[in-house]
Amino acid sequence: MDAKKLIEIMQAVAVKIEEEKDYLTELDNVIGDGDHGINMARGFKAVEEKLPSLAGKDIGIILKGIGLQLVSNVGGASGPLYGTAFMKAGAACTGLVSMDAVAFVQAMEAAVQGIEMRGKAHEGEKTMLDALCPALKALRHGVDSGKTAKAALADAVAAAEQGVAYTQTIIATKGRASYLGERSLGHQDPGATSSLYILQTILAHLS
Repeated sequence: MDAKKLIEIMQAVAVKIEEEKDYLTELDNVIGDGDHGINMARGFKAVEEKLPSLAGKDIGIILKGIGLQLVSNVGGASGPLYGTAFMKAGAACTGLVSMDAVAFVQAMEAAVQGIEMRGKAHEGEKTMLDALCPALKALRHGVDSGKTAKAALADAVAAAEQGVAYTQTIIATKGRASYLGERSLGHQDPGATSSLYILQTILAHLS
């Protein structure tokens, strides 16, 4: 993936998040503040508007620029978490004009570690990490096994889908949803869902 392709993919992510805004808000109405879809759509709209000024930059600069837009424009906990993820991924890609499968793994590792650090959270707490951690493991395993980037990412998306389903079966112990205790059972985590949408869109547009 080169820098031009990355910008194209992020434009598609912005469209996907806007399309799913109401559903994400519906999920968040049940176990959160009811604003996840609205906040994410606003943040990615700001990203979409920023992308033309990032054209011609290296991948690290593009990812950091996306992260800064998300921190500045996404409300609630999601802004700092997604913003940190993209900025940490950008730091892992400093100076790169293209990203191969190994670099993609390194970027995603940095993103997940950034979310864990910023959110003081781990897999199994009904958060976006329940989609992203299994996805990262599957991606890393696929690349280590010699699969193409697209094949490894397909495995990652499948793992993220299972992770999103898993969030329905566990009690939230982080964020606003944790206030509900056992009443959070049976409900899908909106952050895990938006993370899945991003991964699905990357896969759909990866050459």
